[in-house]
Amino acid sequence: MDLHLELAVGDGRRAGLERALRDAVRAGRLAPGERLPATRRLADELGISRNTVKAAYDQLVAEGYLTARQGAGTQVASLPLPDAEPPEASARAREPRFDLRPGSPDVGAFPAAAWLRALRRAIATAPSLAYDYGDPRGRIELRTALSGYLGRARGVIAPPERIVITSGYVQGLALLTRVLEGGGVAMEDPGLPFHREVVRRNGGVVVPVGVDGRGVCAEELGDCSAVVVTPAHQYPTGVTLHPERRRALTDWARARGGLIVEDDYDGEFRYDRQPVGALQGMAPGHVAYLGTASKTLGPALRLGWMVLPPHLVDAVADAKLHSDHHTETIGQLALAELIDSHAYDRHVRACRLRYRRRRDQLLDRLGARRPVRGIAAGLHALVEVDDEARVLARAEAEGLALGRLGEHWHAPGGGEERPQGLVVGYGTPRERVYPEALEVLVRVLEGG
Repeated sequence: MDLHLELAVGDGRRAGLERALRDAVRAGRLAPGERLPATRRLADELGISRNTVKAAYDQLVAEGYLTARQGAGTQVASLPLPDAEPPEASARAREPRFDLRPGSPDVGAFPAAAWLRALRRAIATAPSLAYDYGDPRGRIELRTALSGYLGRARGVIAPPERIVITSGYVQGLALLTRVLEGGGVAMEDPGLPFHREVVRRNGGVVVPVGVDGRGVCAEELGDCSAVVVTPAHQYPTGVTLHPERRRALTDWARARGGLIVEDDYDGEFRYDRQPVGALQGMAPGHVAYLGTASKTLGPALRLGWMVLPPHLVDAVADAKLHSDHHTETIGQLALAELIDSHAYDRHVRACRLRYRRRRDQLLDRLGARRPVRGIAAGLHALVEVDDEARVLARAEAEGLALGRLGEHWHAPGGGEERPQGLVVGYGTPRERVYPEALEVLVRVLEGG
């Protein structure tokens, strides 16, 4: 019997034999029930000691790859069949050729060189205690840097002692839901279903609140304890919260003692004028401001921040402590360095220009074919259609992935009175294929 075993250079003899036998079993070259050579014979053939072969056999028996019974020798065990994987062609067929779904930035524009420089400087200057467990609120270096940045870029009143660093918006929303006491959490309708599920899974009761052409309808809030809003660029309709609605929201919060949770997910990207300042600046004692680096840099960094009313800081910090203790430190230090060097500002400005070009390309290609909403800011637009299901079926046949307005309503269905539309993201795909993706989009909308 030729086992075709090759002992890798650099492995110990026993480890090399174990690996070779294990790989042979996994690859099927050693079939279940097949009997292996006796330890003495295999040792002679490989030029190693019998004890080495015996030890390798014993290890693989312990792992379940082999079985050994008195009088029957050592045999290959019957392993469970691996989960069936679809053929490569079928897997490719399920992947869209072009992805215009919303929610992702152009991660190809990540400032790798600037991040690497910031990371090196951060590591070179970090105190040794930076590698120990840290403050659940986050590193003071990042909180101080964010205090200045959020003040000048978003109009947020953000003393470092009121900032808590998180691993993203979802964690911030979950922490706030846990510390709120009683009452429902109002959430925009339409809005992102995943965020509603985050609130529910952390003990909150979700209450829908309508959105119209001026933003969230504050008069519908009633006795809710909190409301989650996207005032700079409502998701998914793209509406910017009207000044009167901003005042109505803050009046509600003061009168009811309620909390406004401001999701400023893409507030830096405004194209027709300077970005609209955050709602938090109007009522810092009643607004929890949440932002992240996910849309400006990339979701993989898992860095977000909360600017909290004073009475919530300790409770949220305690919830953070018992959630994951603290957000990883080195990324915090690197982001602080990136902000302090103004490389972050430069990157945001460059991204704003890039996304504006992409938005303009989208509008140029669609022309007057369909009404397009929410184009003043952000990374997505809402394209009105008459029949979502029919258009999406054509898009799937063309290998084009799009977002659907219908999936964002709190209650499914709703009749013909609800508008229908496609939520089209222009943060992806890559620059070289984006024009072709738009051509496919136009063809889908035209029914060809």
